[in-house]
Amino acid sequence: MINSVLVANRGEIARRVFRSCADAGIGTVAVYSDADADLPHTREADAAVRLPGNTPAETYLRGDLIIEAARQAGADAIHPGYGFLSENADFARAVVDAGLTWIGPPPAAIASMGSKVEAKRIMADAGVPVLSELDPAEITEDQLPVLVKASAGGGGRGMRVVHDLNALDDAVKAASAEAGSAFGDATVFCERYLPTGRHIEVQVLADEHGTIWAVGERECSIQRRHQKVIEEAPSPLVDDAMRQQLFDAARAAAKAIGYVGAGTVEFLATDDGEFFFLEMNTRLQVEHPVTECVTGLDLVGLQLRIAESDRLPPEPPAQHGHAIEVRLYAEDPAHAWQPQSGTIHALDVPRVATEFRIPPRGGIRLDSGFESGSVVGVHYDPMLAKVIAMAPTRGEAARALAAALAGSKIHGLVTNRDLLVTVLRHPAFLAGETDTAFFERHGLDTLATPLADDRARQLSALAAALAEAAANRAQAKVLAGLPSGWRNVPSQRQRKSYRVGEDTVDVDYRITRTGLTAAGYDDVELVSSTPDRVVLTVAGVRRTFDVARYGDLTCVDSPLGPVSLRRLPRYTDPDAAVPAGSLLAPMPGSVLRVAVAQGDTVQSGQPLLWLEAMKMEHQISAPADGVVAELPVSQGQQVDVGTVLAVVHAEEG
Repeated sequence: MINSVLVANRGEIARRVFRSCADAGIGTVAVYSDADADLPHTREADAAVRLPGNTPAETYLRGDLIIEAARQAGADAIHPGYGFLSENADFARAVVDAGLTWIGPPPAAIASMGSKVEAKRIMADAGVPVLSELDPAEITEDQLPVLVKASAGGGGRGMRVVHDLNALDDAVKAASAEAGSAFGDATVFCERYLPTGRHIEVQVLADEHGTIWAVGERECSIQRRHQKVIEEAPSPLVDDAMRQQLFDAARAAAKAIGYVGAGTVEFLATDDGEFFFLEMNTRLQVEHPVTECVTGLDLVGLQLRIAESDRLPPEPPAQHGHAIEVRLYAEDPAHAWQPQSGTIHALDVPRVATEFRIPPRGGIRLDSGFESGSVVGVHYDPMLAKVIAMAPTRGEAARALAAALAGSKIHGLVTNRDLLVTVLRHPAFLAGETDTAFFERHGLDTLATPLADDRARQLSALAAALAEAAANRAQAKVLAGLPSGWRNVPSQRQRKSYRVGEDTVDVDYRITRTGLTAAGYDDVELVSSTPDRVVLTVAGVRRTFDVARYGDLTCVDSPLGPVSLRRLPRYTDPDAAVPAGSLLAPMPGSVLRVAVAQGDTVQSGQPLLWLEAMKMEHQISAPADGVVAELPVSQGQQVDVGTVLAVVHAEEG
């Protein structure tokens, strides 16, 4: 019997495991880095142990510190969550050797699937369909495109798509370098690339008594940078015949390696139902909630029972209804998916039925490692939350999820929320046409368009100005309640300027005894204004705008779409100016590599250097033909947002 579980992880998955432990009457222990000291998971556990440092290498990847933390806190079992050490066979062995219960598969099973090259060989021997491995030195033009993949690890790291034979060598070297940095194993291989494949995976559960369940399939085809964004169960592609074939292959895969516990067998499928083994994730998946919603199973609870040597029933339960999950990331899809960091002032999803649990009668489930006021750091993945909708049909689930996201108050950071809503409402998505090239085929620029159009932005800016004026009136020590700028003779108009994305919106208005007059808002009437809510009548239709201010940031939420505005100062600070041609750091991170030197001549689009932040590499390229006039950073240097990385003087003309 397990008495206390240490979760060797952070954030959302730690909280998810704690919930099942609490339901089972099992104690919990959290570990946390210095950067995570104030996150909810550190408060929710029965005990928490600090891992000194911030980076994963200093903290969540230190198996010795985690095992010592378990001893220190009196835990008798360790759950790895996902990511970090969850698929590290050496860590699993160390846990067992320390006399602790490992809530995961046998170390030998983890090791056999840890190398994708070895995993493909084992699966082929077990009769599971696989894509042939290609030797990079022997690839011909007619075999293109190919995918270069890291043998170890996952999450899109060490992965490159190659369409041009001349680019293959560089892609292999770059993928190998990234894999070596991320996983400590620089081995890469090539395989046929299916640009419009479907990513289908099967959840398996196996006990130590020989019972193997294929619980259900999930579709995870909509991805960015080979990382999943939207997942659902069941797959709109899979019919009963294909489902049986997938389940048979998944059970064969689990049996071939003596698997015990929860795992996922991933396949790449074509639209005509042909499928090939990709990899086996020997852990719980991020997207496990959609399977829980359609089966009624507590997958983490079953992991705990299997670790205690319980038997599974002969057959898993049937699936009912449909569930869709989206990953809400702090990132900017319109600017190369740049991750964001900082304080998330508000994270409020409406109509949430449950958190970390199956909604009993359908509805919205929220699994998040953050809350309003949490700080999103630069050291870890930028996922803020998983929002899941459960409904009788796929269409109902998509509609409910889109409405919940569109109505959410997410203040402080740029996120992918608008993109997710647009995809969920897209005709191709609703028709089940969800292959891995979805973003490329439908245009990321179009899909990432803000929900609020230009008119909504203008109205939101007006609402922001009126709410700010109301706040000023409420705080006034004299003449409180009178209009801002009140005089007993006509005065100048009130003016405010805001930055909205890359645009500037100017508001020029006056409130008189006859009402609101504002330039460009002839069809707008003011109904009421308070510091946090403004009601306007626009062309005869009443609109309500909720307003929240955080320093120079104002967030306006309305059914017309969310808008974030930065109030522009009336006068600029000369000290804030940077040299013309400066390339600024788009995020905090570490300079991974520098490809040029000061004085070099460069061409537009040429890579100058690479930043590493939030588990991803970000290339900084020359904006135009010219000369590198300044290069004030070096490899390994930590930089903040807005740091000048290089100055390129463009060629005249």
